[in-house]
Amino acid sequence: MAMTTKPISTRTSTPRTVAALPTPALVVDADALEHNLATMAAALPGVTCRPHVKAHKTTVLARRQHELGHLGFTCATPHEVIGMAESGLGDDLLLANETIDPGRLRAMADTDARVTVAVDSDATITAAADAGIREVVVDVDVGLPRCGCLPDDAGRIADAARARGLEVRGVMGYEGHVVGNHDRAWRAEQTERCMAKLLRAHELVGGDLVSGGGTGTFDLNTWCTEIQAGSYALMDTAYGKLGLPFRRALWVEATVISVSSKGWAVADCGLKALGMDHGDPSIDGAEVFFCSDEHITFAPAEDEPRSVGDRIRVWPAHVDPTVAYHEVMNVAGADGTVEETWAVDLRGW
Repeated sequence: MAMTTKPISTRTSTPRTVAALPTPALVVDADALEHNLATMAAALPGVTCRPHVKAHKTTVLARRQHELGHLGFTCATPHEVIGMAESGLGDDLLLANETIDPGRLRAMADTDARVTVAVDSDATITAAADAGIREVVVDVDVGLPRCGCLPDDAGRIADAARARGLEVRGVMGYEGHVVGNHDRAWRAEQTERCMAKLLRAHELVGGDLVSGGGTGTFDLNTWCTEIQAGSYALMDTAYGKLGLPFRRALWVEATVISVSSKGWAVADCGLKALGMDHGDPSIDGAEVFFCSDEHITFAPAEDEPRSVGDRIRVWPAHVDPTVAYHEVMNVAGADGTVEETWAVDLRGW
């Protein structure tokens, strides 16, 4: 599978400012990003965190995580796996997802990286083995209605994989239905219940890995050997409500393009620039009414009136799909200078 070659990082030759960027533009607060990366590296050092690159889809940012000691990475798509491998970040890549696409499986198997894929059925095992994949984890249903075998079937799945010559590294189970709940005590209780299922499966499967978790349970899930947190690096308003020790680091810079005499304003940042599955984005000092394809309609606070041409920061509710809408992210210092522009080079499938 051919990858599109893009520059890893572009340092600006002449100073640019966020205020001069064409909008809508994806912007990252450099200081907040470094705080988030350092906080996670201290809390879950080394291989105890396997950062999920689906959240930022940017090899430059992944390289920074690697420099802080996180040598293994979680990926959601074969394209992410291949892109990470081609960028020299292939120490230990886990595709935490099932695929039966023979071309994509072969492309991952043909990289120089260590690639492990998730399996939860005979069909996914066959596809992986036929394509030359060497290592797998058994994906277990721990309560999220998505992929994964039943815990009691995990041993059979592992045996079937080994019968095809695959090395089974362990198990994976994601408590995705738990990680975003606002009640910390509830998150802790439900995480324990989910992990009891995963540990039961691990007893049947064996292997060194018990992989799972996310940003919302990074400090609650003490049962996994590695946590697949991703959103912590950039954060969003959904996770921002949980009282986590991470700062919001990513926004979409937008321009006010219309102001109504009826009290609302409109900016050039809508559904095609924002992930909306976790709800409306936020604007400081304003009430968001709704988003349409290219517009966000909001009511400014009475003491913060808006004029056409004003710039605003739109804070997304879900960082992962928001990033996927943009080709680059602009990394900005506290003074508003764009220090670097990074290609979002892991977009796609």
